[in-house]
Amino acid sequence: MKVQVEISNETLQAIMDGRRVEGSMRMQLASVGTHSEIGFKAYHRQPRKNPHERLILKLEHGWVKESPQRIRVHESIPKDIGASRICRVLDRETDEAKKAIIYEDLDILEFC
Repeated sequence: MKVQVEISNETLQAIMDGRRVEGSMRMQLASVGTHSEIGFKAYHRQPRKNPHERLILKLEHGWVKESPQRIRVHESIPKDIGASRICRVLDRETDEAKKAIIYEDLDILEFC
């Protein structure tokens, strides 16, 4: 059985460059004639960005962000520095995050 798939030029170029293209295949009516053909539509994945989030502080190994309901703290520390240094980094950056949150709260109260 021979199957022909219709893809866009951008998708073909990505395949020719050796990249993997994720997408969906579906049966569709051909542009010429009345027969059906298989069409491929590539996924255009974008990172999710929440417009309501605001960066409070960028840390050495992460960040502190504020959303309408939560304060989020993200840390990503390399394991190869050892357990004791990881604990010291966590303590230091947690203290910095606490201070940033308090200063942020004071700034909001000052302008009210």
